[in-house]
Amino acid sequence: MLDKGVSTTVEDPQLFGHPKGLFYLFFAELWERFSFYGMRALLTLYMVNEIFKAIAERDTATAVVYASYGSLVYASTVIGGQISDKILGMRSSIFLGGILMAIGHFVLAIENDLAFFLALALIVVGNGFFKPNISTFVGALYKEGDVRKDSGFTIFYMGINIGGFVAPLLCGWLAAEYGWHYGFGLAGIGMMAGLIAFWSGIKKNVFGDKGLPPSQEIYEKKVLGIPQKTLIPIIAVLFVPVIAYLLSSWQANYVSGIFKFIGFAVLAYLGYIMYKLDVVARKKLFMAVLITFFMTLFWGFHELSGSVITLFASRNVALEGIMSASQTNALNSMFIILLAIPISLLWGYLAKNKLNPRTPYKFGLGLLLAGASFYILSMSGASADENGMVPFAYLLVMYFIISVGELFMSPVGLSKITDLSPKNIVAFMMGVWFLSSAFAFQIVGFISGQLAVESTDANVGGLDTLSVYTDGFHLISLYAIGAGVIVLLLSPLMKKLMGNIH
Repeated sequence: MLDKGVSTTVEDPQLFGHPKGLFYLFFAELWERFSFYGMRALLTLYMVNEIFKAIAERDTATAVVYASYGSLVYASTVIGGQISDKILGMRSSIFLGGILMAIGHFVLAIENDLAFFLALALIVVGNGFFKPNISTFVGALYKEGDVRKDSGFTIFYMGINIGGFVAPLLCGWLAAEYGWHYGFGLAGIGMMAGLIAFWSGIKKNVFGDKGLPPSQEIYEKKVLGIPQKTLIPIIAVLFVPVIAYLLSSWQANYVSGIFKFIGFAVLAYLGYIMYKLDVVARKKLFMAVLITFFMTLFWGFHELSGSVITLFASRNVALEGIMSASQTNALNSMFIILLAIPISLLWGYLAKNKLNPRTPYKFGLGLLLAGASFYILSMSGASADENGMVPFAYLLVMYFIISVGELFMSPVGLSKITDLSPKNIVAFMMGVWFLSSAFAFQIVGFISGQLAVESTDANVGGLDTLSVYTDGFHLISLYAIGAGVIVLLLSPLMKKLMGNIH
């Protein structure tokens, strides 16, 4: 798996003013996100209509499995990142993760309930190795202080959103025209394309000596008579059936219990660290925790797009002649692509005129926009026809507004965590930041469970489901707007806590 004998160059090859390796990572991540979002677009609908179609609690079961899967996908990155840093290195981790994810997508193409849960588990484990390392790899291509790094990441993240935009359209079309498993199969092909792009970059030596194990001695070190480079993939595969069991036990919902314990442990440890810090550092760390909390809330509302909002689109949005319900998952990425540069230019313009809002204000506005987006959906019932179907325009406007909110919050949050955290726990706080997305999926699971429409009748009345969804969206909008107002009211205090950090 490791590329021994890769020669290094004095200066990495360049393309369009950036390290050439950036563009190989761009295509690797584009195809990986293609596979991930292509599968995610189908997942909720597939569970409701196939895996759990015979039980009355199909929406509840789907909500639990979707939330558990999402939480484990993001939590696994914390472990995978640590293993990469200490043993495998980024290259081997990316290959291991990509292969496991590709196998998972192809196993999804098998029409079998056991295969379904094994496939999700393979993707969970694979994502843990792939996702944190390919982003880190981009940063490793640039020397410290290189002014090109920000624009390099902008190019890289454009690849993420291109994959997230195209995948639901193509995988959703295949699933609708030929069957679910063709859509899942295409997602697997996308993952393989990403690995080929990455492998091509290695063979052409565009990465130089970047991404190799931190120590060849540790990489080759034997544990129980097996080199660690071989032992870790074996352990990863052995964890697959364990995770599959956790996911399949939706009635017990073990994953929710696990994350409650993790959340309590993290908060207790942060409290202990704060107690030991001086006053200034304590204030900044408290702000980092606050930012992470509010970001978790936002993602909890945002990630409903793959669950409740997809079901709403399927059951209550007039999509005929426009797109399928699974394809609506492309709308968020479409708006991110369209809006990222204009909003970036807006911040630049405001900064030049000394009007650029501080981070707390951006977070407050982002949550207000999330609330406004769900309020739009809650109003859609007033325009429903006799079958409970509402115009597509409501969904389109909703995604536009929440995408603006995402651009207000997501790009600035990560950098502020590194700025506000004490140097000796930056890595730990980055892990907490990744875990925030995992906890966000627990919010998704709770909300989705509250909005479950329990029936084995596929023809359950559209007006009935519309009432459940619009009432739920109204409550979500109130919570999101309330959170946004709280952040804005606290913003003057938060500014003081942040000191000179913008």
